Amino acid sequence: MDDMFATMTDAFLSSRGHPGLESRASSQLGLRRLRQRHAGLARSVARRLATDRLFFAIRPDPETANAIAERTRLWRTEYGLTGRPLKPEHLHVTLFHVGDAARTPPGELIEALVERVAGVAMPAFRVEFDRIMSFSNGAFVLAGDESLIGLEVLQQRLSDVLDPEPRPARRFVPHVTLLRDARHIAEQSIEPIGWTACEVALVHSRLGQTAQRDVARVALQPG
Repeated sequence: MDDMFATMTDAFLSSRGHPGLESRASSQLGLRRLRQRHAGLARSVARRLATDRLFFAIRPDPETANAIAERTRLWRTEYGLTGRPLKPEHLHVTLFHVGDAARTPPGELIEALVERVAGVAMPAFRVEFDRIMSFSNGAFVLAGDESLIGLEVLQQRLSDVLDPEPRPARRFVPHVTLLRDARHIAEQSIEPIGWTACEVALVHSRLGQTAQRDVARVALQPG
């Protein structure tokens, strides 16, 4: 196995089963190896045209997802957008991009990722979006500010346990992509829409297709 998912599986599995300092040392060594091999593997995957993506996300509950979808249809008509809205069951906030590869992620990797994330201490929290806007890449999104601090905290804690090595915090802009369109809409306030985040989903998506599924869900647990 020489793809990104295989390498990540090796790195995460190498950190299992070693308590205390030995566990941390093993984890750091495995993750350093992953870091060192990442650049070459990324180029290899690009040449092979990656087909599968794995990422962690927060999803709205079904009732809220349907409400977001309905409001998206109204905004689409109001602003003359022509992009296809995401399905309610596909709406999410991406928290951590695990990686892309040219094959389905192996079960061993999924289990190792879930095991690592299960150790993250974070109670359930309220998520609330009070703005809509377009990003430069054409994504028409729900956005917010202070009401999304819980997502920022959770994203950083996931990064702490999943990143190959400690690095400065990456810029993270919590948002829910609603559709993509060539027409850009300026940022504006809306009636807030939100939900209580109770779990993190590990999502497997097929690149270039409207196909994704939650391969695991991890309940948020207070510390």
